[in-house]
Amino acid sequence: MQAGHRDVAQIRRDNALALFDEFVRNTVKDPDAATLRGLERRFAERLQIQPSYWSQIKSQSRLIGERLARQFEQLSHKPPGWMDVPHGPGAPAAAQPAAAAPAADSPLPRDDDERFIVGLVLTYFRRHPQRARARLLDLLGEVLIAAEGPPPPAAVPATQAPARSPSWPATPDEGDLWRRSQTGVAPLKRKR
Repeated sequence: MQAGHRDVAQIRRDNALALFDEFVRNTVKDPDAATLRGLERRFAERLQIQPSYWSQIKSQSRLIGERLARQFEQLSHKPPGWMDVPHGPGAPAAAQPAAAAPAADSPLPRDDDERFIVGLVLTYFRRHPQRARARLLDLLGEVLIAAEGPPPPAAVPATQAPARSPSWPATPDEGDLWRRSQTGVAPLKRKR
């Protein structure tokens, strides 16, 4: 078990170094030593870690864990699991398709536009969870009902609408559709 853990740790470190090489190639043509130090700081900022932490990763005094590997992938626009698979000239051929874009039916964002929208929604939700939840459920309810039948009447603004119930189910079918769309949505816990 320990040997497998070391292999993944080494693969993640190698891939992190490959990400840095890619960052350098995309940023400057002929980097010198001073430029590289500045680029390492900018690369660490891009990955949302401290420059000293990046230095520790390079020197192998720190390992890249599961959470940090996913963070590197997301911020470098790599598919999930990319950090755990060897890449480069010595990589097995079976590892190469893992870098492909997510499938059309995948819930993951496929391009920069989708990542931008998902980021906006998450930012809104993290700042105002109750309001975002009510508004998003209202919007989703409108879309689901519009696909089934005539458009719903104008929705009540989120500040007036109750958090857990729709403001517009007009027919039993629409109400049933709305209830089914809300199943499995847990209430938010209040912050202390």
